[in-house]
Amino acid sequence: MFTVAALYHFTRFEDHVSLRGPLQDKCDALGITGSLLLAAEGINGTIAGSQQGINDILAYLRRLPGCGDLEHKQSTASLPPFPRMKVKLKKEIVTMGQPDIDPKARVGHYVEPKDWNELIQSPDVVVIDTRNDYEVAIGTFEGAVDPETKSFREFPQWWEDNKDRFHNKRVAMFCTGGIRCEKSTNYLLGQGVPDVFHLKGGILKYLEEIPQEDSTWNGDCFVFDARVSVGHGLKEGEHQLCYACRRPIVPADKERADYEHGVSCHQCVNDTTDDDKDRFRERQKQIRLARERGETHMVGYDGN
Repeated sequence: MFTVAALYHFTRFEDHVSLRGPLQDKCDALGITGSLLLAAEGINGTIAGSQQGINDILAYLRRLPGCGDLEHKQSTASLPPFPRMKVKLKKEIVTMGQPDIDPKARVGHYVEPKDWNELIQSPDVVVIDTRNDYEVAIGTFEGAVDPETKSFREFPQWWEDNKDRFHNKRVAMFCTGGIRCEKSTNYLLGQGVPDVFHLKGGILKYLEEIPQEDSTWNGDCFVFDARVSVGHGLKEGEHQLCYACRRPIVPADKERADYEHGVSCHQCVNDTTDDDKDRFRERQKQIRLARERGETHMVGYDGN
């Protein structure tokens, strides 16, 4: 069993570039896999390893400048969630493309999972899902508005185009682990929206703490690792990935005529050219040949 830790923390690193090498080395030494993003505004990522390895790397992260109160959300995976460890340098730890956004200055009101249902069921509250369309497609809260965005960069324009729909409403927003809402609530406050709320710890914390019989969540929550989705109690869901488009599919989707392993699914079959599909077939062939040579490939990342 693998321990998975999702984390983010906004802080002003004076020299985030210098943190990358030592952090990569520490993760490698502890057998940690996953992805961590470093930017001047903080750190974000999901990592996996043994329980002791996760404990040790979290202790290391909390010793970084300004990260003493870094929080994380923990779950488990039955198979390795990531093939390797990558520590990357970025301009933003979650990309919104709004240079004036500063979650350290102010954010919306945090709402604990136990208080979320009552808030979102209030008639004067609009609930907005800030995630991407393929994430929303497999699960969301009852009555939530889906902006149908392809990336978080599109959210500010979506709000500008739709804000009149929510006049005189309190706005409650949510995302997977909470990081997108740190920026989206700061953005809405800057746009003059007076009452902005967000789910503390995101969907993952809600699914961890709220029993299914009391839940207003429908479906599964997409996660960015080999588990693909989790449900109540953070149990692994049934979803798999199409290894052509990286969108979630369910086992029944593999029976569709548009599905070809590693090449296409019903969601992307019309999005790629014949040349693209030939490249994908060659990729699958090389994976198969590597397996026959005894080279290992991580379950879930080569499509098997």
